Amino acid sequence: MSKLSNTLSRPLGVQISHMLKDRGVDVIFGIPGVHNQEMYRGIEEAGITHVLARHEQGAGFMADGYARASGKPGVAYVITGPGLCNIMTPMGQAYSDSVSMLVISSCLDEVSVRKGQLHQMKDQRAAAETVCDWSNEAGSADAAYTLIDRAFAEFQNARPRPKHIQVPIALLEGQAAPLARNLSLPSNQNVDGDVIHDVFTRLLYAQYPLIILGGGVANGECEGVAKAMRTIGAASMVSTAGRGLVDPVDPFTFGACLARPSSAEVAAKADLVVAVGCELAEVDLWRSELGHAAPLIRVDLDASVGTADPKTSMFVQSDGASFILALADQFDEPLNTEWKADNVMMWRARWRSEVISERPNIAPVIEVLKAAVPDDTMIYSDMTQLAYAAVELWDMALPKHWHHPSGFGTLGYATPAAIGGAIARPSKPTMAIIGDYGFHYTMAELGVAVELGLSIPIVLWDNAKLGEIEDSMTAAQIAPNAVIAHNPDFCKLAEAFGANTSAPENLIELDKAVQSAFNADGPTLIYVTPKILA
Repeated sequence: MSKLSNTLSRPLGVQISHMLKDRGVDVIFGIPGVHNQEMYRGIEEAGITHVLARHEQGAGFMADGYARASGKPGVAYVITGPGLCNIMTPMGQAYSDSVSMLVISSCLDEVSVRKGQLHQMKDQRAAAETVCDWSNEAGSADAAYTLIDRAFAEFQNARPRPKHIQVPIALLEGQAAPLARNLSLPSNQNVDGDVIHDVFTRLLYAQYPLIILGGGVANGECEGVAKAMRTIGAASMVSTAGRGLVDPVDPFTFGACLARPSSAEVAAKADLVVAVGCELAEVDLWRSELGHAAPLIRVDLDASVGTADPKTSMFVQSDGASFILALADQFDEPLNTEWKADNVMMWRARWRSEVISERPNIAPVIEVLKAAVPDDTMIYSDMTQLAYAAVELWDMALPKHWHHPSGFGTLGYATPAAIGGAIARPSKPTMAIIGDYGFHYTMAELGVAVELGLSIPIVLWDNAKLGEIEDSMTAAQIAPNAVIAHNPDFCKLAEAFGANTSAPENLIELDKAVQSAFNADGPTLIYVTPKILA
């Protein structure tokens, strides 16, 4: 318990900070303002570290990156009005990617009659609710405590998604009794043994069983999942967020192939599909459906996933990792299926060749980066062509070590998210991959990395344009328009912040630059252009 949480009544802002500390919060990301300053009264006193972002969007992405790296909720404090609006993009990203984020903001005491107030919005709570799981206003101190505990309970026992709590300014300033209860979280329910045995039996009778693992499995306690998949012996695919859940050298894994159009041919061959922690959404498949005709068993914490596909023959509400581990316990020996290892290898080679053919000037850069980073590096990527190719070509040895803004698809994610990840894992390597245009969005957060002395290599891929958009417009027979922006000298810009820089002229220099950056005093911007292959 924090040292003052059991004292007499104090301002509610102080009590909230102590309550968060009691719930395991060690870091809060945000920006103080006159409307939320009362939330800051108790932060240091409670023993919580505050990270000052340069923009609320950066604070939100840092909280997101911290949550993904630590397995704990990322918490952000923002002001009324523009502060909340600025963090709504990160909230939307966290919602689509199932990330535990708690945003606590102040709000005006009265908006229905009084007009023209500082930071006033017509309906701040409703605006926030469009990009998060729920958004509620606390009308009393006890309501604030209850909402916070509700958020933490749902982070542990439901699909992880961002929550927003707003507290009126006068309530934050007012005296409040300390929290009178300890946090009591119900444990995750184990999936029913009869259900597990049913799935086991169906797998035994299948000739071409296919298991698809997504980010929902990686969100759980997924240690041992790769070994469990070998024990089961079915063929497998993983989503972008599920990379590392299956050993990439497993002879029966098709890898992160869902976005390849011809993966539908493989799915069509399956006579039983088990999708675990994967929505099979547009951003997983980049087509309208998986391509299967076989019965589909879906396993997910989110009950709504069970109705998403009319071909679903069975839905199991369960944590994905727990399901796979329990299923593996049913097997004395791996399945003997009709899938052939050489055929799986053929498909993987075909898809790899397709990606390299589509992006020939990027694949060699990816190979160098992969060789230069330690296996336990946590990587945060942005919406850039370098990352689009990497998430298909770069097999991960560990789960939960590559984070990409797949769902909401925001630009500017990688730099601040990597900062949050590095704060969560201070003794382990973290890297960011971002494009020239995306870097513009949150470049100011480079100052935070310098301020905190974080040894993050930030690989900036500069093709001098919105390359993916130009390609899309050309394919649609639209004359490329507004796809080129004037870029600064990125190295000089980074140096102005106090960061280290490197502009490697060949792949050998790139390898050295990345390795050196992990040991540098502070972040290193590694500036890379297609000319590196010249």
